[in-house]
Amino acid sequence: MCGLLISNPSFLSHLDLTVTHDGEDVAMDSTDDSREYPCLIRVTDGGDTQFSTHITSGKLDKFLGAYGTLLKSSMNTLRKRDKKREKLRTDKLAARKQRLAEPIPIEGPKRGNGRKKHRRQHASAYRKSRKRRKRP
Repeated sequence: MCGLLISNPSFLSHLDLTVTHDGEDVAMDSTDDSREYPCLIRVTDGGDTQFSTHITSGKLDKFLGAYGTLLKSSMNTLRKRDKKREKLRTDKLAARKQRLAEPIPIEGPKRGNGRKKHRRQHASAYRKSRKRRKRP
């Protein structure tokens, strides 16, 4: 018998099924390898919920492979989150939204000295206004 702890209150049991339909035990000889005994797999959460299935020894590897894949796919939600990265991401997003909300002061003369700076500020203000319109 092999008992595995799946999650805190859940258990998986793997038993050799050696009981016949009439309730008698089957004698298992170690020299007789021609007979294949089925395995009984039980899963319980320690309460009322219980599942069990019979699997032949030849198909046990295939079953355990499929069951392992199922467990791995459901364990992703239990992984510890990286809160530091999430906080950095939310802070960065909040700073970006705040920058979009701030108006860009357009300074300097339209012609003459500082003309390039004036044009860059004007283009930046235009891009910001377009981004504000796109966001709901």
